[in-house]
Amino acid sequence: MNARPTASVSVDLDNLWSYLRTHGDPGWEAMPSFIGPATERLLDLLGRHRLTATVFVVGADAEREDGAKAVAEIVAAGHEVANHSYLHQPWLHRFSRAQLDDELARTEEALVAAGAPKPVGFRGPGFSLTKQMLALLDERGYRYDATTLPTWIGPLARAYHDRSATAATDGAVRPGEAEPGDLFGPVSDVLAPIRPYRWRGASGMVELPVTTMPLLRVPIHGSYLLQLHQVSPRVARAYFATALRLCRLRGVQPSLLLHPTDVLDLGEAPGMEFFPGMGVPGAEKAALMDRALTALCRAFDVVGTGAHAERVAASVSRTRAVDRLKR
Repeated sequence: MNARPTASVSVDLDNLWSYLRTHGDPGWEAMPSFIGPATERLLDLLGRHRLTATVFVVGADAEREDGAKAVAEIVAAGHEVANHSYLHQPWLHRFSRAQLDDELARTEEALVAAGAPKPVGFRGPGFSLTKQMLALLDERGYRYDATTLPTWIGPLARAYHDRSATAATDGAVRPGEAEPGDLFGPVSDVLAPIRPYRWRGASGMVELPVTTMPLLRVPIHGSYLLQLHQVSPRVARAYFATALRLCRLRGVQPSLLLHPTDVLDLGEAPGMEFFPGMGVPGAEKAALMDRALTALCRAFDVVGTGAHAERVAASVSRTRAVDRLKR
């Protein structure tokens, strides 16, 4: 038995085009990519801490040359590859059952073709999840979902995004792009559990939420730490240390989420001035992520989300009804 409680680290390997698309920037159609340098930096970061993590990969990226190379490198480094949808559209609640099934199937095919095992974990883009998606994941043999973000910040972040995206596009919404209210999960996630659970009446899979700070329910993943770091490096360090202490005191096993933007600076991500923390130089980002992972590994036994879900599977119960989800 492990002397320390379990924690996990995951990476959403979102590409430059997916960020621009969600923000309403028509430049996404050229499919600009930073997946090569992002993968190299992230694997180096995880390797320095000898961590085995889970990387959620977008299917359309796994089909392109640089994306397939990234998947092969991730697998070769011993990390789990999981499903992050095919086209990273954070409005899955608008999709039909057939469309959702296609998102899963095409991504599975792309990941396997790139050299990864068939995925057993899923995270919806933009924390988007539906009843139909849960049912399909269960039918397709998935063991866990890691989509939910239990925080009151979600509705505020959604309002900020909608405002900034509307300004960037003069209020026009084109087909296949985000509409107001699409992002950061349903309002009901404000009171969702922060510990692992199963969906009552929907699926036997484990739900492994992206951890937010116990009691305060504010996000603690990389992008939020960088936004705080931009204001005050000391505040960012204290914030994360407080989050870890509260997790230990409250018996919460944290699941920490990272993104490519946590290791890339603005010069490597053109057009992303709107994203939190992009004003922080790349070297400072690397130092902050190093400190965060060092602190996490000091207090917890850190694994990937798949291994985390397996460890808690026998102890979690169906504590949450599926009725709060859209569709």
